[in-house]
Amino acid sequence: MKLSHLRTFVAIADNSGFGRAASQLNLTQSAASRQLSALEAELGVSLFDRNGRNVKLTFEGEDLLRRSRRLLADANSLGERARALRGGLVGTLRISAAPQAIENVVAPFLADFQRRHPGVEIELVESATGRHGQLERGDIHLAIMPSFEAQNFQRRLLYPNYLLAVVAKTHRLGRRGMVDLTELADEPLLLLKQWFGARARFDAACNAAEIHPRVLLESGAPTTLVALAAVGYGVALIPSNIQMLQTEVRSVLLAHRKVPIGWWSSVAWNQNRFLPPYAGEFVGELVAHLRHAYPGRDLTRRAPQLPRPKE
Repeated sequence: MKLSHLRTFVAIADNSGFGRAASQLNLTQSAASRQLSALEAELGVSLFDRNGRNVKLTFEGEDLLRRSRRLLADANSLGERARALRGGLVGTLRISAAPQAIENVVAPFLADFQRRHPGVEIELVESATGRHGQLERGDIHLAIMPSFEAQNFQRRLLYPNYLLAVVAKTHRLGRRGMVDLTELADEPLLLLKQWFGARARFDAACNAAEIHPRVLLESGAPTTLVALAAVGYGVALIPSNIQMLQTEVRSVLLAHRKVPIGWWSSVAWNQNRFLPPYAGEFVGELVAHLRHAYPGRDLTRRAPQLPRPKE
């Protein structure tokens, strides 16, 4: 069985058709079609139902797609291991992170790392969700994610994140250092979308406190929420690692029963997949870099310490 045929199969499934898949693989559509037909003949099953230009996975195709992804990931790992065994620190390191982590964590660190390791090419994958699956499949080497999402993987802790209530300077809560979750029960709230780790922590705290928040707006852009809070249009709830350029706001720690609501960010990897040696260099140097220069430190340096999860 040819790996190239499996790659064509996966590309057609990912692109829902032959045109974009062929372009992605630098093939003609007819060549991609021939490779798929050869694979179907070898397997003895139809992988797609074809209706004109539209293709849809068959039941057999859906099952074999998952297995094909695993085979291709294992093949990539085998090649990476062979290159590492030759003793070189040259290769690609694939890292997945949410946009705000790329902006506030990876970007300030990246240039120095690449100067120290010129042979390592960093391939960033922007992903607000799905990092768990990416690690499972071997699509990436490392993921920067909340520690509570990385419990099934090896991980190193990076820095503490706190949930902040951001209000206009004239707001009644603006002079407080900390506000309890129950005090926001009647406030119009500006929340992040549910795929954010900060939103998951907020929802969990509301459930524990039996509070039904009054949600005015949900957004995938934290800066939008802060801008609205600055003009008095509700209370924005964002994590402390978001860079805030607004000067007309106050940031207040959000707590439940006098305990700040927060979590640790981490860098995680799949212990069942091959990890190139330069990935360990990246993890160790990133942890050291963030020890005293993590995002949100100026806002939260006087906050009570969050419990450290086990690494």
